[in-house]
Order: sequence, then C-alpha cells, then structure tokens
Amino acid sequence: MATEIPGCVLRPWRHGDAPALVRHGDDRRVWRNLTERFPHPYTAQDADSWIDYAAEPGPSLHLAIDWQGEAVGGIGLIALEDPVDQHTADFGYWLGHAVWGRGLATAAARALAAHALALPRWQRLQARVYAWNPASMRVLEKAGFEREGVLRRSICKDGELTDAVLYARLRAG
Repeated sequence: MATEIPGCVLRPWRHGDAPALVRHGDDRRVWRNLTERFPHPYTAQDADSWIDYAAEPGPSLHLAIDWQGEAVGGIGLIALEDPVDQHTADFGYWLGHAVWGRGLATAAARALAAHALALPRWQRLQARVYAWNPASMRVLEKAGFEREGVLRRSICKDGELTDAVLYARLRAG
C-alpha cells in the first residue's frame, strides 16, 4: 500500500499557484536536477506560462504536488511523440528544497505511477535521473521503478557532462 502523507494531494495547476511555483522553483538545487525546459532563474512569467501549458488538453499530464494547501512541486507524465512509443511516457517530478526529506516525492510518485498504469494507454513509465542524484533514484525505487541501465555521458547540465540512470516501471502482466 502506498504511503499517505497527510495534506499531500496531486491536483491540476491553478493560476493562484504562481507565487509558490516561483518560490519553490527558483532554486538552483532544484533546477540542477531537471531538464532545460525548467528555466533558471524561474520568474513569475515562467510560472504563468507553465500553468497555461499544463492546462492544455492532451495525452501528457502535469500536476502540482500540493502539501498543506500550497503547491510545493510538480509531477507528471510526458507522452512520447513517435507512434512506436505510444504506450510509453517519461515520468518526472520535482519538489522545492524546503520540503525535501519528508516523503512527499515518494508518495506522489507511487500515487501517479499506480494511477497511470491503471489507464489503458500506459504500459511503461520511464525516468532518467542524473548520476549525481541518488535521492531521486531512491524515490523511484520506493515507487516500484527498476533500474534498467546507465546512459553514459548522455547529459550535459550546468556545464558538466554526466551519466543518466534509466528507471522504468511496467504495467503488471
């Protein structure tokens, strides 16, 4: 059974989340572990653009991680574009540094993965983690993802070339 964290909810982004999104997202420690689609510095304009984008209909899903009434991070699935990958989604999440270490990422990852894999579309969820981020690897492992391999020297972030560790969770059966 998934761990439930009191006050932790996955929900759609709302325009009222913009100040919290900037507060938690404008942090180099957060940015360093995300793709370049997540800008740094993170501005109010970035937050407004993201909230508009996240609300667009489509196969991808972008949710706020709400803890005690505040959006403290995000989690989602990005549908891969090539038709051969139609049953696979990239899985990702982030949390503001102020709430690291509370079990929120694990609870959110467990909940979204279970929900997604119960839908007919998704057979595989996959996540790439930068080699310098073992905490995120532990989150994925606790959420039922398995390490599949290392993509050597596949990521250049913050001027540093590093490995990505590939994790996946498959629908049972």
